[in-house]
Amino acid sequence: MTDLASLLPMLATLLAVGAVAGLIAGLLGVGGGIVLVPAFFYVFDAMGYGGPGLMRVCLATSLATIIVTSARSVHSHHRKGAVEWQILRQWAPGIAVGAVLGVLVVAQLRTPTLQAIFGGLAFAVALYMAFGRIDWRLGDRMPGFGIRAAVSPVIGFLSVLMGIGGGSFGVPLMTLHGVPIHRAVATAAGFGFTIALPSVAAFLMVPVTGAPPFTLGAVNLPAFIIVISMTLVTAPWGASLAHRLNPKPLKRIFAAFLAVVALNMLRKALGA
Repeated sequence: MTDLASLLPMLATLLAVGAVAGLIAGLLGVGGGIVLVPAFFYVFDAMGYGGPGLMRVCLATSLATIIVTSARSVHSHHRKGAVEWQILRQWAPGIAVGAVLGVLVVAQLRTPTLQAIFGGLAFAVALYMAFGRIDWRLGDRMPGFGIRAAVSPVIGFLSVLMGIGGGSFGVPLMTLHGVPIHRAVATAAGFGFTIALPSVAAFLMVPVTGAPPFTLGAVNLPAFIIVISMTLVTAPWGASLAHRLNPKPLKRIFAAFLAVVALNMLRKALGA
């Protein structure tokens, strides 16, 4: 049985993690998952809960928070008429299938492999954030059924392997096909819910040996509760700041930070 004294450092650190994740999500319009996964890993590993299944806990717990934050975000954006419901309805089934397949793969992979995958994909996201342009185009409308059937499961699959919602892949996809950025962000929140709900349901049935205390399946309940509580408070602060600050330099600073985090994950995966 884990005593409260040994949990207090973890709880205090998770409060700070949740606050920062919410602030960044609101300020930069990026999902908190891309911050939460490495943060969860460093917190749990520092407290001695490292092991071959630790990254599963980090991914699953991050996705559990996305159920709440994405649902709240979709509701807020819907009230402003910003959600492209037709896109969401067309893409959601394939994304959900890819998400479940992602859980099946994650359940078979050890922490170093998942670290390497996260590091590589996060570095690619950082490059796009740093150098991507809003006026880049692959087309004037979203892809039709054939491409959608191939691409939508990939979005769900890769998102689960990173423990993130749909923003990092969905927003570029939509803006590259002519969807205005604010509508792409709003609709990608729906992608996040579509990814997180089935994947977390599956992760609850994935046991992890040596997991942090109070972990149900692969979802750590204290981390989920604390982070959700903090992000719901600080995300509106970040959104308010976004209206007063120029987001371009901030995104490039965050891209540099994310690149460092990604490279450190790759270093750990290689045992360096």
